[in-house]
Amino acid sequence: MKKHIVLVAFFLISISTTIAQEWQTDFTVAKEIATKESKPIILVFQGSDWCAPCIKLDHQIWSTPAFKQYAKDNYVMLQADFPKRKKNALSDAQTAANAKLAETYNKNGIFPFVVVLNSNGKVLVETGYQKITPEDYIKELNSFTN
Repeated sequence: MKKHIVLVAFFLISISTTIAQEWQTDFTVAKEIATKESKPIILVFQGSDWCAPCIKLDHQIWSTPAFKQYAKDNYVMLQADFPKRKKNALSDAQTAANAKLAETYNKNGIFPFVVVLNSNGKVLVETGYQKITPEDYIKELNSFTN
């Protein structure tokens, strides 16, 4: 019985890691990956602990298995988070890096704000939260990158 439990646990862990999407937090690294893999960058400005639409976008799109699976193979996901709660504070270096990204790509301070970039950092389109399915969100993002 214990062997079966271990096998099931291993199987579930294997599945979760195969559909895990990797969020980058370093713009330079994201551009390098995008160039190497010929993928667009999906830059997401969010307030993970205070912005209700940001939290909805995460739950309804980014965290879904359908989006994670697709993003893993087709996008470089770059997160610029701006938490307000002290317990969620980022390092000073990450806070500064996110502020620099905002100066360049989110001058109006909109949250959530999604910027689709090419591998050189050129803006292809800007969008945000929409109450649509993950599949429709993917279609919309792809309409700007193809």
